[in-house]
Amino acid sequence: MKLLHNMNRIEAFSDGVFAFAATLMVVNFDINDNFQIDKSLGAGFLSFAVSFFVLVALWWLHYNFFRRSNYMDNWIIAINSILLFVALYYVFPLKTMVQSWMGEGGVNSMADLSYLFTLYGVGFLLIFTCYALMYYRAYKKSKSVQNSLVLFFYAKHFAIFVLVASISILFSILKIGMGFGFPGWIYFLIGPLCFWHSSWFNKKHPNIL
Repeated sequence: MKLLHNMNRIEAFSDGVFAFAATLMVVNFDINDNFQIDKSLGAGFLSFAVSFFVLVALWWLHYNFFRRSNYMDNWIIAINSILLFVALYYVFPLKTMVQSWMGEGGVNSMADLSYLFTLYGVGFLLIFTCYALMYYRAYKKSKSVQNSLVLFFYAKHFAIFVLVASISILFSILKIGMGFGFPGWIYFLIGPLCFWHSSWFNKKHPNIL
């Protein structure tokens, strides 16, 4: 007999992993013995803040997926597990990158910065590949025409994130524009590309989103 998947348990486990990631960030937040505010502490606080709100954003995207789809199978569980695994470690290279922008974190050469950008890009790519695949899987199994269009829109929406991350990784590996952080500035392409995609979709399928 085929057992139905319990979405509440999957969401609860996922929330637990996100909470654990937030806990790890707090544990790794360094404060000197005298609780004095200095440059190192300021860099640590800023990197913690950026990483925390990025984690919240990833949780919010995860939450929205489960609000938009009530379909669950072993494929989505597997992809969700990969997503949680990557998200758990994703915040740490991000913290190091923010600290490096403030002159902290042990990034001493262009090679180190290139490696950091590549590591950040791979994590970003894997996370949004998982989101895109989860939406695409739910889209393929959806029995509602309107809901399937919404799911397909978000599958393509997050595919844009994957495309931009791939370009950034390529520039990082080739060490192009590392002096002014060009692989990082590439991520600003996400905004106009997503806006164009949303506008095109709304013209083709009005009153769906």
